[in-house]
Amino acid sequence: MLQYEKNEQEIRERLTDEQYFVTQHAGTERAFTGCYWDTKEVGRYHCIVCDVELFASETKFDSGTGWPSFFEAVGTSTVERKIDNSHGMTRIEALCANCGAHLGHIFNDGPPPTGERFCMNSASLKLKPLDGQN
Repeated sequence: MLQYEKNEQEIRERLTDEQYFVTQHAGTERAFTGCYWDTKEVGRYHCIVCDVELFASETKFDSGTGWPSFFEAVGTSTVERKIDNSHGMTRIEALCANCGAHLGHIFNDGPPPTGERFCMNSASLKLKPLDGQN
């Protein structure tokens, strides 16, 4: 259930064009272009729209796809799953459960312990270093 009250004008003004397109129109950034696809920085990944914590860097792995990938979300209710039948495929869309922002897609080809790959757009995320980290 959405908790975040959207103000479309505020969101449009605050986000870059790419962030807005990805999060508000279920867009996808090009592979290997996002700022987090290969970062190794320790911290927590938050939703770029509402700032809710979504992923821990400890769950990030190199999937070879060019998008930041995680094997699990923080908590069981932070990422909403929705069937996506666009582009002639059936996939699971990942949405921020707090504000409804499009994050990416979830696939069943990830590593243990979950076997899932949360394939996210860097444009949907904001990395916050852990306290004491630069």
